[in-house]
Amino acid sequence: MLVEEENLRERIKRAQEGDERVVKVVEELKKAKTLRDKEWKIEDRVVLKKKRIYMPKGKLREEVI
Repeated sequence: MLVEEENLRERIKRAQEGDERVVKVVEELKKAKTLRDKEWKIEDRVVLKKKRIYMPKGKLREEVI
């Protein structure tokens, strides 16, 4: 993995950790131990929605998109 990719991945993780919607989804997934809502998934500590990295609204999202 390139240094730039690793930096972006870490920035995405931090952005997700600060997003209330993501925090709620992660908490629900941990409680249920099964995926209730098939569109959400956690891979390598990154939250995915419909098999894509979920980007919370904010500066990073604008920067990437």
